[in-house]
Amino acid sequence: MRFSGFIGWAMIAACGAAAFARPRPIVVKVVVVTMFEQGQDTGDAPGELQYWVERDHLDRVYAMPAAYHAVRMNAQGEMAVLTGQGTANAAATITALGLDPRFDLRHAYWLVAGIAGATPERASLGSAVWARWVVDGDLGYELDAREMPQEWTTGYIPLRKAQPFEEPATPLDGQVYALNARLAEWAYGLTRDVALADTEKLREARSHFDGAMAQRPPSVTMGDEISSSTYWHGNLMDAWATRWVSYFTGGKGAFVTTAMEDTGTLLALKNLSRAGRVDWKRVMVLRTVSNYDRQPRGTSAAASLAQQRVGAYSAYLPSLEAAYTVGHTVVQQVLSLWPQDERATIGSEAPSIREQK
Repeated sequence: MRFSGFIGWAMIAACGAAAFARPRPIVVKVVVVTMFEQGQDTGDAPGELQYWVERDHLDRVYAMPAAYHAVRMNAQGEMAVLTGQGTANAAATITALGLDPRFDLRHAYWLVAGIAGATPERASLGSAVWARWVVDGDLGYELDAREMPQEWTTGYIPLRKAQPFEEPATPLDGQVYALNARLAEWAYGLTRDVALADTEKLREARSHFDGAMAQRPPSVTMGDEISSSTYWHGNLMDAWATRWVSYFTGGKGAFVTTAMEDTGTLLALKNLSRAGRVDWKRVMVLRTVSNYDRQPRGTSAAASLAQQRVGAYSAYLPSLEAAYTVGHTVVQQVLSLWPQDERATIGSEAPSIREQK
């Protein structure tokens, strides 16, 4: 019995020593969420990740077997993750990262920084857009437009409804995301005067489009996003998206950008927040305009869509530059404020822009 007792105490002591020796999780201060890369992380044609890796010296690489791609960090606590394209890849990758015991993400800020299409009514090529709302564009019923009733404007119908935009809107869990408006407005206030490059190529591309903002030079603005894994295009789809965002946000959101992954990312972050792994109030979405979501003047939607390919968008490189330039301004400010704001969310005490007006 004494021998057995000795073994038991030895095992307890060994387990305690092992637990004591386990390294503490790495504190992450800000996570930059990117969605696609064209090739390698550095040294070739850039996608959304490359400028962050090269310019912020994200040289510490951590393999992520359960995710789409390894994550990268620097010594300042800045991390970048590459989710892969589409909502499924995004949800899986962010969940894998959020549950990884190597990282302490409880107080991290999350910045989605990627390119997008946009309506020329509310944003211009090369612009950067901060979102308050992100609305899912995939969940629904659909009729081929050739078989829909003549009085309908679209064959796309909200789930559990019998016709397009039937009231009242009843979004499912995960269909509409209201971001921290104060944080978004803080980020916008910090970056609204950031200069974004305008070029002769951009001016020429803009000249072929109609819309209230189509001819404007790039700028930083606020506006909301529709997120869907289906890449849609054209004047009529633009009209659908405008109404879809307004419908599901009760008129509070205004459609500006269209992207593919963000409802997957946000669903994962919502779930991780409930589990105490991340802080939902610290999530920001920044999308920059690589192309317009509809055809130029005198061109069919089909012909225009045929030209919409990654790397060939009319503002592809300017939009990548804008995502880094505007996003980096916020990242640097987060890092500089970290000593006093690790536990107090930035912007939580400041009046919102709407309250100041």
